[in-house]
Amino acid sequence: MQKQYYAIIDIGSNTMRLVIYLREKGGRLKEVENVKAVARLRTFLETDNTLNSAGIKRLIATLQSFQDVLATYELQEVVCVATATIRQAENQEEILIQVEKQTTMTIRILSEEEEAYYGYLAVVNSTSIETGITVDIGGGSTEVTYFENRELIESHSFPFGALTLKEFFAKEIPTNQELLALRNYLTEQFATLPWLRNREVPLIAIGGSARNLVQIDQNLKEYPLAGLHQYKMYDTDIIQVSNYLTSLKPDKLPKVEGLSKDRADIIIPAIEVFHSLYKMMQADCFILSRKGLRDGVFYEQLSKEMGSILFPNVLEDSIQELINDFDLDPKQILHVQYLTRILFDYLKENGLLHLTKKDWTLLKRASYLCHLGDYIDAESSAQHTFYLLANRTIDGLMHKDRLQLALIASYKNKTVFKQFIKPYKKWFLKEEQKKLRHLGALLKFSYCLDATKRQVVKQITCDNHNDSLTITLHCDGDAKPEEYQSEKQKKHVEKAIKKDVELKFVL
Repeated sequence: MQKQYYAIIDIGSNTMRLVIYLREKGGRLKEVENVKAVARLRTFLETDNTLNSAGIKRLIATLQSFQDVLATYELQEVVCVATATIRQAENQEEILIQVEKQTTMTIRILSEEEEAYYGYLAVVNSTSIETGITVDIGGGSTEVTYFENRELIESHSFPFGALTLKEFFAKEIPTNQELLALRNYLTEQFATLPWLRNREVPLIAIGGSARNLVQIDQNLKEYPLAGLHQYKMYDTDIIQVSNYLTSLKPDKLPKVEGLSKDRADIIIPAIEVFHSLYKMMQADCFILSRKGLRDGVFYEQLSKEMGSILFPNVLEDSIQELINDFDLDPKQILHVQYLTRILFDYLKENGLLHLTKKDWTLLKRASYLCHLGDYIDAESSAQHTFYLLANRTIDGLMHKDRLQLALIASYKNKTVFKQFIKPYKKWFLKEEQKKLRHLGALLKFSYCLDATKRQVVKQITCDNHNDSLTITLHCDGDAKPEEYQSEKQKKHVEKAIKKDVELKFVL
């Protein structure tokens, strides 16, 4: 089957970006190319709100450079959208004509409502957040939305962005008076929307300034996990980053780890937007979404085929992508899930382990991806499984949830588990660590019961004695390999339940 590539060009006030996606088997889009150009079109707007000839020239030159990249792909579709600067330009008709004449591209100018809507659409289709407020700071505008039960309730576009707000400051590092003036202005602006006040829901941020804020925070904390999408911060973290940046000398600002040089002069006003909004809505946390306007545009395209603008199963779809990418066996996965559920329910109902509904959710997710590392090297499968799951973005999972999944799915033994969890020990209480170990041991044991991927063990029955547990495995055919592997693995289950385990394989 021929690969299907799609491209989008996003003409922003600060940056222009070309993103090329590959459509996956399941229908979702995977980013394969991301080209950025710092055009700063906003700075070419004259006082009469016309984009001057130098600005038009830069716009066209950047689009022509993007065309060279586009020429290397066989594309199903190319979409070119523009936001605040082109939207606000009085000579936009002239701009569109010039662009089409010199590049053959047709620019679609997004309205304020559309820009806000696509940001919302990207968030709800790439996270599991049911209710929240999104904020997307561009160079010339800031969009906010409120969604409840994944449905868009309110949206608004403010006529200020990171480039316009920097005008509050005489220099890159503001004085206390300048900061206070900006904060008062932002508070007044956000107060005009009653639906923002005291929401006590997550604040989900989109865009380059939000990414830079998160990258700086991760570097300051020496954060051990890879990935930005669905990274969580709190108001104290935002304040700490702001205080750190405002304490620097101007020449040190562009050298900050995690901060793009082209954002050094606009990052502080952008952070003030996040913090002012956080306070206004009394947010319970700040979350970054790496998916934004560009993704939202294509989610809308996909929704026409699906019949719904909302992907019903964000996390499940993301896990299915991993199953496809690493060529995992769906038949084996479902069978191991079935055997694991029998053991899980028995241990729970007979008080051999304290297990909850949430534990089964964790265990079920991990069961999909238990042998993912085999794709790279069977001998060091556990190490590869852990690394891949801990460091790959999984839409619908926050970072700590992703780490739990990696620890359970990669379980080999207690020693290896301790190696994996060492950089993250402060993330979990001792009891939580023990629970993850027990769930990992149970899953590893269940996979041993289908070691040859033949589904030879058809049913399990258990008999609980005072000092032992007898597990009878009802088989359809020879189960010697399964018997050998499970006898090796059962000691981890024995340690968890504090009882000897006797295995009986019967035909």
